[in-house]
Amino acid sequence: FLGAGKPPMYGDYEAQRHWQEITYNLPIRQWYFNTSDNNLLYWGLDYPPLTAYHSFVCAYIAKLINPDWVALHTSRGYESQPHKLFMRTTVFVADLLVYIPAVILYCFSLKETSAKKKASTCALCILLYPGLILIDHGHFQYPLSLGLALWAVLCLSRDWDLLGSVAFCLALNYKQMELYHSLPFFCYLLGKCFKKGLKGKGLVLLAKLAGTVLLSFAACWLPFGTDVEQIMQVLRRLFPIDRGLFEACMFSSPTHCPDKVANIWCSLSVLIKIKNVISPRTQLKLSFAVTFLSLLPACIKLTVQPSLRGFKFALVSCALSFFLFSFQVHEKSILLVSVPVCLIINEIPFMATWFLLVSTFSLLPLLLKDGLLLPYAVTTPAFLAVCLASFSILEKTSAEDLQLKAFSLSLKGYVSWFKSFPRIVRSLFLLSLSLMGALSVLSAAVPPPQSLPDLFPVAVAVVSCLHFLLFLVYFNVVILWDSKNRGQKKMS
Repeated sequence: FLGAGKPPMYGDYEAQRHWQEITYNLPIRQWYFNTSDNNLLYWGLDYPPLTAYHSFVCAYIAKLINPDWVALHTSRGYESQPHKLFMRTTVFVADLLVYIPAVILYCFSLKETSAKKKASTCALCILLYPGLILIDHGHFQYPLSLGLALWAVLCLSRDWDLLGSVAFCLALNYKQMELYHSLPFFCYLLGKCFKKGLKGKGLVLLAKLAGTVLLSFAACWLPFGTDVEQIMQVLRRLFPIDRGLFEACMFSSPTHCPDKVANIWCSLSVLIKIKNVISPRTQLKLSFAVTFLSLLPACIKLTVQPSLRGFKFALVSCALSFFLFSFQVHEKSILLVSVPVCLIINEIPFMATWFLLVSTFSLLPLLLKDGLLLPYAVTTPAFLAVCLASFSILEKTSAEDLQLKAFSLSLKGYVSWFKSFPRIVRSLFLLSLSLMGALSVLSAAVPPPQSLPDLFPVAVAVVSCLHFLLFLVYFNVVILWDSKNRGQKKMS
């Protein structure tokens, strides 16, 4: 794993282990504060309370096995093989208890994939998505927030709106990045209340939903709720806006680029040094404004015409808007877009597969730093092969297959090339695959020029960003031109 054996920070694996050390040995009131026992500059907790509680549970089990694993101060950088096995097991257990069951139940609940064979195929493709495998098990992360978000989607598909709200609140209280998905949940449920009528059943549902959300948050924050300063300190740790727009993506140096994020700000900074031109406060305002405007159309459509199909596509569109335009984006945040894309792989297998391949490719600089080249080289072609075999994606490139029939009809008479649309799309897909393959080989095997040490990582980020911008346009077109408002009883 990245940083193994390299003091003083040791990498993300050490971050997860250190949080276990802190939560087990220190009282709750000290978890988020800088003290002599809790140096926040050394992997200080910066996720919501549920992450801290999860770390405490893992630490309790670790203490029973070997107290040295979570000993205060002396356990820093602990990297024994038994401990690595323990930590990997905790990730696998989280997968087994939360993420994998949600995926399987979701696929078997799909109306179009009611046959067991089709449902199994859909589940296999989702579970083989390389990005999540490489990040959770290679870069060392837990899949709990994404798993809980999937459970929330599954509950809403069954009209279990209150249970869905609880599940999503838990996801949001595990990782604040679930804000990427919050507006589609809010707009879909609000639109459902409007549809029922705000003077009758709709008002009752709205009150129940509001009460459920408040109670869920109160339960998660209860240990911190007695002290306003505690709450404010946790919030400061969760949203460190003073770090600026480029906390995770900085193309500010002509000779070095520590992180390569395939979003618009990092890509533009190749040409315009935004960090030097715009003040941090203005960066924050600009980021907020562009993000808000880019997700507004999908949110309005979902509120006015709430449907499960529109909800799933809005999850993709809004998360992609956040990834491309929001504040302090990390490479791993693309997973928050990819998992909703997995949910519609049965509806638009060609575009979903294409997006999931690009999202994995966008993580290449991070994967190379983690020493995950071989797993990347194995899992990505394997995923493509399974999708080709399962969905025959190259045969599903017509305007109707891509959910663009309504859009193409609205352009009839204006655009003549729609007749050759499937062939053009297939050609672009193969060109895209070739470009990603070439850049992957160059990144792994060819030393960059001395004057441009970050040439290949920057190229990967920019190429991925251009793909994502086109995907954002595509998903918004599908949402805005969709006149179907399918039933609420089953997944669509």
